[in-house]
This record gives sequence, structure tokens and C-alpha cells, in this order.
Amino acid sequence: MPVCLYTPRLIIRLANQDDIPDLLTHFRNNQDFLTAFEPTRSPDFYSRSYWRSQVARSFDQYQNGQALRLIIFERDKPGSTKGKVIGTVNFSSFVYYPFYCCSLGYSLAEDKQGYGFMQEALTVSINYVFNAMQCHRIQANYMPRNQRSGNLLARLGFRIEGDAKQYLLINGVWEDHILTSLTNPNWTAP
Repeated sequence: MPVCLYTPRLIIRLANQDDIPDLLTHFRNNQDFLTAFEPTRSPDFYSRSYWRSQVARSFDQYQNGQALRLIIFERDKPGSTKGKVIGTVNFSSFVYYPFYCCSLGYSLAEDKQGYGFMQEALTVSINYVFNAMQCHRIQANYMPRNQRSGNLLARLGFRIEGDAKQYLLINGVWEDHILTSLTNPNWTAP
């Protein structure tokens, strides 16, 4: 596995084909909750064929330096190498010289909200993107009505840079977003 990150409670890694049943269970169980925060999903999003293709595409995008799409697993017990899918962390749209930047998106299961899992996952994932992938800047945007996400980004050190009206089509509605970024204080030229 090219990327596999560990925290005391989590495993954060690229998905593999064996994860597809667990991914489908996670997204089906959280479909109603996530709908308010994500683009409208096509019906095939909840199919094995979609996820077989997505897992392969995610690996190719990582290999080509285009994206890093990680799955968050809650460990069965401390030190375990197995766990239940509870969320995602996606770094996409990598641009290198002279920008060295990417965009961050994330989601977490409804029943795992409020326990610090996402902050734990993002802390280790951001460190990986900054240090191993030599990224200088990570951009993350959130809807004003999603203050929980705004609070999380602030705790991680992201700074508000502005706002964008009708920025993304979320669940069929053009949503305003607050634009934030985090820069790597230890960046060195590759």
C-alpha cells in the first residue's frame, strides 16, 4: 500500500478492491446525512461497479500526482490493522511548479461526529501532503451553514481568505463557500 497513515484510533489509506463492500455500507448508511453537503450522486455511485472503477482511478491519480483519495478506518481496537470505514479525506487538483497547491475535501459518518476523528485524520494526512508530497498550500472551502467544518479548519490553522458566491453545486443548489487555506511553514523546493 503506497500510503497508509496511522493514529492511535485510525487508519487512513488508499482504498483497495477488498474495501468495496465496506465503502458501500458506509455510503449507503450515511446517504441521507451526507446529501446536504455533497454534489448530487449518480445512482451508480452506490454500485460495486462504480467503486471498482473508483478504487482503480484513485490509485492511478495518486501514481500520477493528481490526487490523494484516502479512506478513514476506525481501528477495531488500539494497535489493530483492521477497522470500519467512517469517512474520507480527499486531496485533489494538485498543481506543482510554481503553485505547489491542492484542494481538500472530507466527510465523516454521522454517528462519528463530535469525537475528534476528523481532526485526527486531517492532522496526519496534511502532514503527509506537506512533507511527502511537497505541497506548499492546501485550500479548503466550506459552506457558511456548516460552521462545524469552519471550526475544524480554524483549529487546524486554516485562514479565511474570502468568500465565493454560488461556488459549488451541492445537492442541486448553488452554495456560497468560505475560502480558506493552510500553507506549509517548512516547505523546501523539490
